[in-house]
Amino acid sequence: MCSGLLKTGLISEEELKKCQLPSDERLKKGPVAVIECIQEIPCNPCEAACKYGAIKVGSPIINLPVLDEEKCIGCGQCIAMCPGLAIFLEDYTFSDEEAIVAIPYEYQYIPQKGHKVSVMSRAGEVIGTGVVEKVINSKNNDRTLVIYLRVPKLIARKVRNIDFRGGRLYE
Repeated sequence: MCSGLLKTGLISEEELKKCQLPSDERLKKGPVAVIECIQEIPCNPCEAACKYGAIKVGSPIINLPVLDEEKCIGCGQCIAMCPGLAIFLEDYTFSDEEAIVAIPYEYQYIPQKGHKVSVMSRAGEVIGTGVVEKVINSKNNDRTLVIYLRVPKLIARKVRNIDFRGGRLYE
């Protein structure tokens, strides 16, 4: 059975292994970009968005982006610039039990700081709850918001969206 982005619309575990994810050591140092791009298509806005030279696509332009985790300061500028919504930010230094996960967000409803929300996995399954810490709505982001969520560390690697339907948003 064929699985993966082209077949199901979801990144498979095999495809995810192809992504160059930040090391555990880097995750312990502070916020860092997590690039889950698997499509070899002509695209490089993430490279252009990074003022620190931490993301390279290079030539040919169909190369997958590569993160230099030591250059990444976790500013999050690349998140909203990715047309594939494939870049996130993870910060495991927030507290002993909680991490910050920043996600791109392109829905009509805009949560506010302090809202409690259901958090979802890549597959759209509710996996827990989180609290909105910050919402970035910059004109430079071309209407893509960046939502910073406080979530339990145990699920932070899996959080990729929020759900507020059916009473799942708590003020």
